[in-house]
Amino acid sequence: MAGQVTDSAVSQRRGEPPRLAVVTGASSGIGQVFARRLAAEGYDLIVVGRRRDRLDALVAELTDVHVEPLVADLGSDAGIAAVAAVCARDTVSMLVNNAGVAHYMAFVDLPVAKARELLHVKVVAPTLLAHAAAPGMVARGGGTIINVAGMLAFSAPAPIGHGAGRAVYVATLAHIVALSQALHEEFKSCGIQVQVLCPGLVATEFHTRQGLDLSALPRMSADDVVTASLRGLALGETVCAPGVERRELLDAVFGADLAAFAAQSPQLASRYRAASDPAG
Repeated sequence: MAGQVTDSAVSQRRGEPPRLAVVTGASSGIGQVFARRLAAEGYDLIVVGRRRDRLDALVAELTDVHVEPLVADLGSDAGIAAVAAVCARDTVSMLVNNAGVAHYMAFVDLPVAKARELLHVKVVAPTLLAHAAAPGMVARGGGTIINVAGMLAFSAPAPIGHGAGRAVYVATLAHIVALSQALHEEFKSCGIQVQVLCPGLVATEFHTRQGLDLSALPRMSADDVVTASLRGLALGETVCAPGVERRELLDAVFGADLAAFAAQSPQLASRYRAASDPAG
């Protein structure tokens, strides 16, 4: 970007506030790529992560925009509150809820502390950070919220084979999908775009930190994931699945959801009635 005039600089010359993006989980992987791409588009940044050295390296790298590091652990109430305060205080144009932790483990073996951390990072944090940022976006009549989930959100009925299980992790991703779709419906008339990003396996250190070696499996690059997300915004997609070629498969899933929802009745379904039930 050396020598280029960023959108942020142009906005400041015009007396307009620069665009500001908050990116969680920005110290590596998908979040780090989001930070770089948004900086290239002229966004000032608040980059959130647990590792100060990684955040400081981003600040040193992205010199054409203002980058503020915020060390926070979204597995804790205090960390969520610190980031939520920033989202509520500043003129946030875009929120990227990307922070993640896996803890793949059989349900009965999952320690309570790890279950709590997972629920905080992947359920409480994205919900409350969006809740903090949304009022300002509504007041300004525009903004973007990207929530990073994963294709495992659609895998709950899948056999686990020899795997130990990952019920809580899968459930958190399903929450993010449902939350994003509901927020899209609620905010679409306010000029706010909501997207849930659902990659499959991605070549980052995410699984390595969980003690998993998936290097032998085909994986998408973090750059391609972010490319899909930003292109998906331009296409108006609420659910962005970077590795799904046939968009109609996703449409069929959500169409079936709505069909089942609309097909309910106050009458007990016939399969639940006793053979002697006169209504049967």
